[in-house]
Amino acid sequence: MTNFEHYRIFFHVARLGSITRAAESLCVSQPAVSQTIRLLEQAIGCPLLIRNARGVTLTPEGEVLFAHVSRGFGHFAEAEEKVRELLSLASGTLRIGASDMALRFFLLPHLEIFNRAFPDVRIHITNRPTPETLRMLSDGEIDLGFVSEPVSVPAEGLALVPLLRIEDVFVAGDRFVGFRESCATWMDLTERPLILLEPKTSTRAHLDAFLLSRGVSLEPEFELASSDLIVQFAERNLGIGCVVRGYAEESFRTGKLFEVKTQEPVPARNLCLATLNGIPLSPSARKLVEQVTG
Repeated sequence: MTNFEHYRIFFHVARLGSITRAAESLCVSQPAVSQTIRLLEQAIGCPLLIRNARGVTLTPEGEVLFAHVSRGFGHFAEAEEKVRELLSLASGTLRIGASDMALRFFLLPHLEIFNRAFPDVRIHITNRPTPETLRMLSDGEIDLGFVSEPVSVPAEGLALVPLLRIEDVFVAGDRFVGFRESCATWMDLTERPLILLEPKTSTRAHLDAFLLSRGVSLEPEFELASSDLIVQFAERNLGIGCVVRGYAEESFRTGKLFEVKTQEPVPARNLCLATLNGIPLSPSARKLVEQVTG
């Protein structure tokens, strides 16, 4: 293929109708421009310019070449403009993966602020549990992940930034009022109907790992897909639930549920921002990272 620089010089000569003006515009010598045009004509195999007293005009072949080259340079200019729009956040798409917990207790207010500041950036949210969110991040399907510990995937290449401390608590309704003033042992819990998240979630993995280290294995009566459902089941006295504290705050306030104190609290953990090391972020992703970590 002919040297791209040859086409660039031909474009300016044809556009300006003059080798002299093209040389001035390109800040190169007139002989260099003339030599480039000769090389291009030799490579293509026909004359492209007719020189006259007023400058140059295009041969029929030159007209055809100029029409196509002009479209090419138009695409380049359009591409540059699109990149400038991305850099200024006047366009673009931000792909986020987040768990229910991350959206509810951390991310939603930040998305509202970001959307007000950059309304032309399209925000695409995928709502999945932490393990699925991390898989999507690893596969390049999302730009950012908002996940909760523990992270049960290999840590190589994964960067985690703690954002919010979260605490898991056991909750119950008046059917289990005996635990309102007393501390429940792990044996007490194993003998009651339990309402827990599904095993595929990071919340359940965290609880199971902690209790297993204490020699306790729970066999829940109900395994549900969302913490909101656990609260509703517990309010109807179907069992003792375990959720992140924020999910039960309203039920605590209204008296529908109370916190079941245990002989040892479940260790607190972090809600985190997850990115991949070595993978550059888009301008919109960088801006949101700055916002949530600032």
